[in-house]
Amino acid sequence: MTRKSTVLLTALLLGACSGAAEEEEAGSAPVALVSLGRAEPGALAEQVTLYGSVEAGPGGRLTVSAPAEATVVSIAAPVGTRVAAGAVVAQLAASPTTEVELVKARSDAQAANAALARAERLRADGLGSNAEVETARATATSANATRVAMAARTGALTLRAPSAGIVETVTASPGDLVQPGAAIATITRASDFRARFGVDPALARILHPGSVLHIVASGVEATFDVPVETINPAADPQTRLASVFARIPAATGIGAGQTVRATADGAAQSAAQLTIPYAALLDDGGQAYVYVVAGGVAHRRDITVGAVRGDRVAVSGSVRAGDAVVVAGGTAVEDDMKVRTK
Repeated sequence: MTRKSTVLLTALLLGACSGAAEEEEAGSAPVALVSLGRAEPGALAEQVTLYGSVEAGPGGRLTVSAPAEATVVSIAAPVGTRVAAGAVVAQLAASPTTEVELVKARSDAQAANAALARAERLRADGLGSNAEVETARATATSANATRVAMAARTGALTLRAPSAGIVETVTASPGDLVQPGAAIATITRASDFRARFGVDPALARILHPGSVLHIVASGVEATFDVPVETINPAADPQTRLASVFARIPAATGIGAGQTVRATADGAAQSAAQLTIPYAALLDDGGQAYVYVVAGGVAHRRDITVGAVRGDRVAVSGSVRAGDAVVVAGGTAVEDDMKVRTK
């Protein structure tokens, strides 16, 4: 072989090796496998979650009290008992002091009535005046009223529920000596329960009376929707939370003290705002970002996150309507990396 032929062959071999190396290098460039979603314009109302408990409404708590000093004989309806109107809650017996007061009231009334009759006879005989008769009449009227009241109190020692409801508290036990007016039990009307939710004062300004709450109660499988009844925007000094109230329908069977959770829609964002699938969100030290794919290459775009609703989130930043964003496989992607779709 001539020297010229040898040089030409060597050049051809080097060229072939160089081309093969370039092709191999190009073929080994990383390519990520991803799934894509779309950035779309739309208004999102952020869904907020509230936590609270059920309590008696403003006029829903009734107190069953002792009408006179008495001894508790028995409690017929302990805490948690559902009672009908007129059902026996507790049985009391007049104390010795009450018995003495009743006897005295009867004696005083009898004496006052006799004195009135005597004053009227003396006036008829010309021995008494009209003023004396009127004085005796007033004394008799007062004594009779005291006797009737004492008889009514001692005759009402069987304490009954003033309305249908649930016995919330019982503050006495059999054998206790209770004073007149002492609370024996409290009953919450079955038709007057409400839920109180503690919320951040800023969130309380988003809601308004009539806003729909989707409520889930502990121990109850069914869920139900009710409107917000009232809002107290003032923060509680202890919890620093505002209060949102909603009435609980009697048919739910929910009682005082049960915990409840509710979701509600906040104010909708501008319809001009973009939304993307929530799965597209990525985070870099607190900076939210997404990968936008164009021409088979992924490009990082930093964004600001807004309202979240279901599987979509409102965003602002360098993302445009119609952009294809990576929703699966994004953790394996780097800026300006080639990608292919699943």
